[in-house]
Amino acid sequence: MIKTIEVQKSFGSSLAVDRVSFEVKKGEVLGFLGPNGAGKSTTMRMITGFLPLSGGKIIIGGYDIEEQPLQAKRLMGYLPENAPAYTDMPVLSFLQFIAKIRGLRGSDVDAAVEKAIATCHLEKVRYQIIDTLSKGYLHRVCFAQAILHDPPVLILDEPTDGLDPNQKHEMRELIKEMGKQKAIIVSTHILEEVEAICTRVIIIDQGKLVFNGSPDELLAQSPQAGLVHLRVQGRKIEELRTKLQELPSLGNVSINEGKDGSLTATLTAKSDKKLSAAKVAKLMQEANWDFDELYTGKGRLDEVFRRITSLDSAEEVKK
Repeated sequence: MIKTIEVQKSFGSSLAVDRVSFEVKKGEVLGFLGPNGAGKSTTMRMITGFLPLSGGKIIIGGYDIEEQPLQAKRLMGYLPENAPAYTDMPVLSFLQFIAKIRGLRGSDVDAAVEKAIATCHLEKVRYQIIDTLSKGYLHRVCFAQAILHDPPVLILDEPTDGLDPNQKHEMRELIKEMGKQKAIIVSTHILEEVEAICTRVIIIDQGKLVFNGSPDELLAQSPQAGLVHLRVQGRKIEELRTKLQELPSLGNVSINEGKDGSLTATLTAKSDKKLSAAKVAKLMQEANWDFDELYTGKGRLDEVFRRITSLDSAEEVKK
C-alpha cells in the first residue's frame, strides 16, 4: 500500500532525507522512529504529498504521489503533529465540512461523521467550539478527520500526543484494531508505543534508514536481551556460583548480594549455546533450592535506540 523508493529531500545544500526505501503492506502498523531532526516528519510529509521529492518515488496503493496526487491522496488519512483545525468551528460542523471535502454526500456525510465521533469518543464535545477544547480532545478531533472516509492508508504523526494514560490506551487499541485492515505508519517518540502497537519498526538517523525489522528483532539487539536473572535466599555467593556452573550452556555469571542477604545472579549463555529460565528453574528444583525471582530479560528499546543512532555515537566521542 505504501512504497518509498530511494526517496531524497534537500533543503538548499542540506540533504534531510537520503535514499530512504521501505514498504508497508495492508495489515501492518509500521513504527517510524528517529532522533529529532532525523528526517521523520519530512519523510511523512513527502509520503502525504505535502512536500515535493528531490529524488526517488513514492507509490500509494499503486499511484505515484507526484504523478497521480489526487488518486493517491484519496487513499490516505493524515494526522500531522500539532494537527491544525478551524478553531472557530464547532466539532460537528468541522467534521461535516471535512467529510464533504473528502467527497462524501447526503446521508453518507452524517453516517461517516457519527461513526468517527463514536470511534474517537467525541460525543460530549460534538457541539463545542474547537478553540475551547483541551489538547487531548483537539487531538482526537484531528484523528477523527483522518479516518472519516475510512482510508486504507493512515499516516499518524505522534497520535497519542497530549492524551492522558486512559486516552493513550484507547488510541493504541484503536490503531491496533485498524491495523488489521489498513496500512498504517506511526511516528512516535514513545518507545513503549512501538511494543504496544507496531508489527514492524524502521529507524531513520541523519536522513538515512538504519534499521528495518520487527520490534522483537530490535529488542534482540539490546545487551540485556536473553540474560537470565535469578534471586535466591539463604545461600552464599560461592555456593550459588558453584551450583550454576553445573549448567552446560552457562557462559558468564555475575552475583550481587542485597542488603537483606538475598543473592541476585545475572547469567549469560556461551556464544554457541542457549540458556533459558526453564533450565535454571529445573536446576534449582532438583537441588531443592528456593528462589523468589527468575526471568529472562527482554531487552530495552531505549538502549537499542541509543546504540544505533548518532546520539549514542556522539556520547561515545565525548567519552
